[in-house]
Amino acid sequence: MRTNAGMWRSSYVSRRRLRHNIALNDSTTTGHLALVARPPGTLGSNMTESTARRGAPRRRRSRPQTSDQPYDGGHVNTSNLTSINALPPVEAPTGFFDLGVPERIDDGLAACGFAQPFAIQTEAIPVAVTGKDVCGRAKTGSGKTLAFGVPMLARITDKAEPSRPLGLVLVPTRELAVQVAEVLEPVARHAGMRVLPVYGGASRHHQVDELAKGVEIVIATPLRLIDLIKSSEVSLDDMQIVTLDEADRMADDGFTPQVEWILRHCGSRNQTMLFSATLDGDVGHLIKHYQTHPVTVAIDEATDTVGTMHHLFLAVHHMDKDKVIGSIGKSIPKVLVFCQTKRNCDRVARNLDDLGVDASPLHGDMQQSARERVLRKFAEGKLSILVATDVAARGIDIDDIGAVIHYEPAKDVKDYLHRSGRTARAGRDGWAVTLVEYNQHTQMRILQRGMRLPTEKPIEVFSNDSRLLHLPEFESD
Repeated sequence: MRTNAGMWRSSYVSRRRLRHNIALNDSTTTGHLALVARPPGTLGSNMTESTARRGAPRRRRSRPQTSDQPYDGGHVNTSNLTSINALPPVEAPTGFFDLGVPERIDDGLAACGFAQPFAIQTEAIPVAVTGKDVCGRAKTGSGKTLAFGVPMLARITDKAEPSRPLGLVLVPTRELAVQVAEVLEPVARHAGMRVLPVYGGASRHHQVDELAKGVEIVIATPLRLIDLIKSSEVSLDDMQIVTLDEADRMADDGFTPQVEWILRHCGSRNQTMLFSATLDGDVGHLIKHYQTHPVTVAIDEATDTVGTMHHLFLAVHHMDKDKVIGSIGKSIPKVLVFCQTKRNCDRVARNLDDLGVDASPLHGDMQQSARERVLRKFAEGKLSILVATDVAARGIDIDDIGAVIHYEPAKDVKDYLHRSGRTARAGRDGWAVTLVEYNQHTQMRILQRGMRLPTEKPIEVFSNDSRLLHLPEFESD
């Protein structure tokens, strides 16, 4: 005969599974796809957090005390929505529950396929759900989006008034705005909440109309948001939580004054989270002046979400560089090439295309729709090589890039790491390949010393070198 506790547990699990099955049936009506409230034509690439881990624990601890009440926000308007890939749901509960995540958000995470938190999420979420300011140091691709997104969804329990959002995520690029929205929106939708990316290069009228319907969390680039504030089309007076994502990149791009202006206009802000690869310079200034006794969480060492990065320096002739890239692209499915100028991007992509390699450029002179189209093809594996400038590539967050090629040595260690950090992610190995001409050896040695790598001569190669088809052979020599 079952004990009362056993009967209660069985009943509780049954109820959870019933609700989970209802959610699955609802998702079937929309074609088993998650929906993002954004203008047509925006990017739909997978991100780090969308590579969810399976195998959530089946045992649920006693639920922690929380003031969150179930949110019954209105039905999400599905007009003008674009579908994105969604993973098969995992059986609730998930590993996020033990971090203090309320049931309504835990259910959404389970239905979207998120089972086990990454290291930065494990560190940041328990602190952030209590309402404390968080200062997170973590590399791109470590899982930061859910680290700040889950606490925001958990702590926002009110329904937003028209054009008065309750949560704000500031990001440096339009591509990143879309990508963050793609991760958070499916989870928010399960809780009856709305998420909207707001950025330049997309329909301003559409964004204003969506804001007028009431949006709980806005993910915005600084300039577009300031434009909407000054025209009185959005108000930050009801703002409760603000997150600065990739704060170091915003500082590098000269957005610190705009970020400060926005923070000063967040009337009722009671929690500020900041995530960055570095916490010094302008980022340190933001921490000092706009956070209150922040709790620092840092993931500095390689974790199980980061693979091994192999650094390779190749001595090449300038007339043979494009062919060398083409040879590498034959063996590695996704290759990202960095050039310092837009003109070089177009030229290299054109030369690779002439060599029979499927390549496309990505730079600031391209229209937003064209940039999103190229990124989507690259993320889906329909494009072998993407040739980009540093600025244009800052919004790229794709897990399975096999190699990053520096067309010329990076200007400094910081740029090298920003570029190379696009590979060796989500548990995969990756290659950072620098092409070095005869007059660039000094800059190469500066980079090697700055990264504490062996100061060795570059390996001389020509495009017909068989090792280019299997890069590990360079390390075995």
